[in-house]
Amino acid sequence: MSTPKEAILMLVLLSFIYKSSAIHCYYCNSANNSACLDINQYEEEIRSSIISIVNCDNAIPKTKPITFFCRKIVQTIFHPHRDNEVRVTRGCGWMPHAKDCYTDDNSDHLGTSCQCFEDLCNSGESADPNIMVVLFLCFSIILYFWRE
Repeated sequence: MSTPKEAILMLVLLSFIYKSSAIHCYYCNSANNSACLDINQYEEEIRSSIISIVNCDNAIPKTKPITFFCRKIVQTIFHPHRDNEVRVTRGCGWMPHAKDCYTDDNSDHLGTSCQCFEDLCNSGESADPNIMVVLFLCFSIILYFWRE
């Protein structure tokens, strides 16, 4: 049986070799922070003061161990009585998809979600909103004529 001094020494030594698996991600939504649309347009000093960075392990409540990753979602939201809106959301994810990036197409929005596994990797360039709208219109026209 070990003495209390040996146990304390062991804990101190283990604390030096413990490697944290926490990941830090940009955390924002362009609905309430327009800088979230394209955070790469800002220099690092300015970016860190206007875009939040979170430690996913501390920011997300959990009841069991979870491996977090960073996520970026770009959505074109279709409004029936006004212009379409492009929204970018950056944050933490915990249920990985089989693909690094995937799209979803619903009646009210067109979205692209990308996941990455390194600190602050969800800063990737956002898609040009005009290109997203043109792609959606082309897709809609093709579907319209295909159905007839």
